[in-house]
Amino acid sequence: MTLLALADATTMETGITAFILIMALLVGLAVVVFIVAAVFSILGSRVDGAMKIVWLIFVCIAPFIGALLWFLIGRNQGRRYR
Repeated sequence: MTLLALADATTMETGITAFILIMALLVGLAVVVFIVAAVFSILGSRVDGAMKIVWLIFVCIAPFIGALLWFLIGRNQGRRYR
């Protein structure tokens, strides 16, 4: 194997590593935005105060699962009280 072939392999590996790192950062940022959106949605909902506190604690303890469950289940409970 020549020295040029080794340099090309290293460049390609560096590019793949950079791509994976950028994608991980973007996914992490999306998760943070999702959790923050859930918190603001909980605070602005029509669910009573005690349930808001329960949902906020749940989102703090299990951030992604709590936010996901809020958007799937919790928001519908708030709409029933209108």
